Amino acid sequence: LKDGTIQGVIGSGAMGLENGAFEKACFNNPQGMAYDPDADALYIADTDNHAIRKADLRKRTVETLAGTGEQSRAYPPRPGKGRQTALNSPWDLVLIGDTLYIAMAGSHQLWRLNLNTLQAEPHAGTGREACIDGRLSSCALAQPSGMTTDGKKLYFADSEVSCIRAADLDPNGELETLVGGDLFEFGDRDGFGREARLQHPLGVVYVDGALYVADTYNNKIKRLDLRT
Repeated sequence: LKDGTIQGVIGSGAMGLENGAFEKACFNNPQGMAYDPDADALYIADTDNHAIRKADLRKRTVETLAGTGEQSRAYPPRPGKGRQTALNSPWDLVLIGDTLYIAMAGSHQLWRLNLNTLQAEPHAGTGREACIDGRLSSCALAQPSGMTTDGKKLYFADSEVSCIRAADLDPNGELETLVGGDLFEFGDRDGFGREARLQHPLGVVYVDGALYVADTYNNKIKRLDLRT
């Protein structure tokens, strides 16, 4: 970042699903990432490969942790282990401890991947596309995309309902909508909570008690004060 020097590239640039050395590995529309400083590894949501990949920055190799490479069409979506489990358009990642949380845009859910066992399973949402708050096991999401955390909750941009929503880390917890309306209720309006309007937000970052939101279709960056 000091002088703009490119220090390395992960991937050959060819579209595909291939593991191995950085120079030969292939991706297909990778989106979100999460960095593990302890392992010096980068976890990658390889969206159009429907896979979670790991780039080892020490060994300079890429491996696939979860996903078959084919899009899951199951409803309700099925949990499973590692590369035997089909995923559906993973879009962004958040790493907390040994758990990798996944914004699974294609199945309208949040998932979690245990990095020790590679068990992948839904964390929030039934798979139905809607904006329904409540228990994580019964709530409904609509194309969750960008995701971030304050270490206590998962905050995510639920793009198709133009909302910012929050999910508990506790699997027995709840989900609530912080900002926005519902399907087909979008706009460009500042204000408090559900009165405000966004249009297809895709990115979100937590910083010092606030969320910064890429309000994509409004071509703006907006700030959400979590205290007010």
